[in-house]
Amino acid sequence: MPTFTEMWRDLTPIGRHTPTNGYRRYAWTGADTDCRAWFREQTLARGLRYETDRNGNQWAWLGDPADGDAVVTGSHLDSVPDGGAFDGPLGVVSALAALDGLRARGARPTRPLGIANFSDEEGARFGLACVGSRLSAGRLTREQAYALTDADGVTLPEAMEAAGQDPTDLGPDPERLARIGAFVELHVEQGRALDLGGHPVGIASAIWPHGRWRFDFAGEANHAGTTRIADRRDPMLSYAETVLAARREAELTGALATFGKVAVEPGGVNAIPSLVRGWLDARAADQETLDTVVAAIRRAAEERARRDGVDLAVVRESFTPVVEFEHALRDELNRILGGAVPVLGTGAGHDAGILSASVPTAMIFVRNPTGVSHSPAESATEDDCLAGVHALTDVLEGLACR
Repeated sequence: MPTFTEMWRDLTPIGRHTPTNGYRRYAWTGADTDCRAWFREQTLARGLRYETDRNGNQWAWLGDPADGDAVVTGSHLDSVPDGGAFDGPLGVVSALAALDGLRARGARPTRPLGIANFSDEEGARFGLACVGSRLSAGRLTREQAYALTDADGVTLPEAMEAAGQDPTDLGPDPERLARIGAFVELHVEQGRALDLGGHPVGIASAIWPHGRWRFDFAGEANHAGTTRIADRRDPMLSYAETVLAARREAELTGALATFGKVAVEPGGVNAIPSLVRGWLDARAADQETLDTVVAAIRRAAEERARRDGVDLAVVRESFTPVVEFEHALRDELNRILGGAVPVLGTGAGHDAGILSASVPTAMIFVRNPTGVSHSPAESATEDDCLAGVHALTDVLEGLACR
């Protein structure tokens, strides 16, 4: 079987955007299809039972999942716009390498072992993160999924059909999830806690509550060269003040608040916009703080919009409450890994967080020396990646071969 390094080398070119050296592996596009084909080939080469579920998530099994109490690992292969190589793929490649490691040790699983590649985790194309796992866990209805569209007006089911995936049966998959006794997701750390502490791997304690809000500022289109300043209803001013307010409120509360996407209509250099639409990503260590910071940003937007004669609509597009990973499973991972592994929280969302309400979940983090994520600067050394594979192998052996 190919080694971790060989698998990584084969996967790395898929979806790379040459000008930025980042990745554009958006859900149900050609790059995503190539990644999914790679996953299927790797699983079949290992003699695993391969299947795609009703929501487009890919699964590979050692043993019969119908036996129940399965141990599953994996992550996702799609990316954010111009994202890094490690966010998601590290967990999938490590899962395959860990299975190879178990076999090399002569370990004999007494529970079914599964590897998953969840579809559309990043939400880069349709604006909603973790679509595949949300659907499976019943956190997203079929009707809601069918209403998702990309920037070109293509709906999620249309995109799935174009990629060869039948969207007819999108929806909850409780029978499948009921067969899983534990899900362990390995992921590159999206921060520098492990690097600052000098640790190659760590264990997740919790995921901060987080969400996405769309702010629509509607003004009046007009000529940029002839309209008096006093006569303008410019939504860009309202939007700009709201961006600054998000930064102020985040600093005051210790939260994180980011406007990372904006759309302007009509989009002419010499035209005052008629509409500015901005997307807020907000996260905090607890629900009260998150509610406080979002409410303050909204008040600032409303006050500025009134001054500018602009109409404002705010829509919460997605939300994930705080996820406390199951303590018993987290403690078992720590015991398996020797009891001295750092335990840390994260502000980043993951499929493991979505599944946590239905399945006992845990996460292993691998050191990221830059602390940068969702960027081509995201990184991990080969030694640390292999340390993560070794840790995941130990965990799978401890959970599935007892």
